[in-house]
Amino acid sequence: MLQQVTRVLWPVITGILVALLVIREFPELTDRSRGVELQVVESMPLAGQIPASGPTSYAEAVERAAPAVVNIYTTTIVETRVHPLARDPFFRNFFNLPSEPRRKRMESSLGSGVIVSAGGYILTNHHVIANADDIVVEMRDGRIAQAAVVGTDPDTDIAVLKIEETNLPQLVLNTSPGRIGDLVFAIGNPFGVGQTVTMGILSATGRDQVGLSTYENFIQTDAAINPGNSGGALINIRGELIGINTAIFTRGGGSNGIGFAIPTSLATEIMDELVANGQVIRGWLGVETQPLTEELARSFGGVEMQAYWISGIFRRGPAAAADVLPGDILTHLNGERVSDGRVAMNQVADLEPGTELKLKLLRNGQPIERTLIVGQRPPPSN
Repeated sequence: MLQQVTRVLWPVITGILVALLVIREFPELTDRSRGVELQVVESMPLAGQIPASGPTSYAEAVERAAPAVVNIYTTTIVETRVHPLARDPFFRNFFNLPSEPRRKRMESSLGSGVIVSAGGYILTNHHVIANADDIVVEMRDGRIAQAAVVGTDPDTDIAVLKIEETNLPQLVLNTSPGRIGDLVFAIGNPFGVGQTVTMGILSATGRDQVGLSTYENFIQTDAAINPGNSGGALINIRGELIGINTAIFTRGGGSNGIGFAIPTSLATEIMDELVANGQVIRGWLGVETQPLTEELARSFGGVEMQAYWISGIFRRGPAAAADVLPGDILTHLNGERVSDGRVAMNQVADLEPGTELKLKLLRNGQPIERTLIVGQRPPPSN
């Protein structure tokens, strides 16, 4: 039996020894040793394996800006409708009603604002404080102050408040919104939950014809902006103010990733005028215009599209006094071609009332010229 086992094991042992001798003498014959030295690498944290291409936190930028963003609480006294019978003395005596029926109630709303000067000036939206009887500002450090309205401009939805406080934080103002694709952050008080920061990108600049205000030049962002964010800050990654959050485009009331902010350049320009004059003084022609569509251009005999159709004239306005008529087509202002309605409107608004302005028009296909005296734009009706 032992001899049989020995006869079986001996060839196996001999084969193993020969294989080990071949591997030692000719290592290149093995797959695991083709000029590659294997190393065992210990596991490392993910952050150590993959270097970040940018900052992993923007807390410093937010911390630089957030103390200057305030919560705004407004109270408005609203007169309620009273049934005519409630005013009748006999009716009140018969039903034992109070001598003076209650006709007033209080409504509260909230928004945000941005401290932009050590003197206590705060930028916010006109619609945040419109018709408010009482305005209270709450700062991030817990201070609460009564605010006074310096001035408002419904045409751009900008308002300026002032508080009497010292040691106020303030934001660095950047009049350049940046580039499309830049990271931006919206800071405000959405739904009254407290100061909140949301992040997005700068989606577009120069948005107009949105239908939010008369003079539009919005920054568009997908940073979440919700009710209560209005008047708050839109900042860049350096914590600089680039816009005042104003509104969102929504069908259901929530944020759909399309928000609008008023650029700092426009907001501060309006603020300077409100602080200096209490109102914004703009030039005015007293006309209503519409851009020429292809159909309108054909109906007017194929006139060039770079023109605006005067669809209405305000009575006793500058255009009416200069014999400009509805149906005229405006082609030039002071010799410059009218190619962009927003640009033309802003050019007129920048003119001082009393300035002489030359218009080139088409009337019944014939060119005519009119000279008018620019008036002052009347305040918008509420």
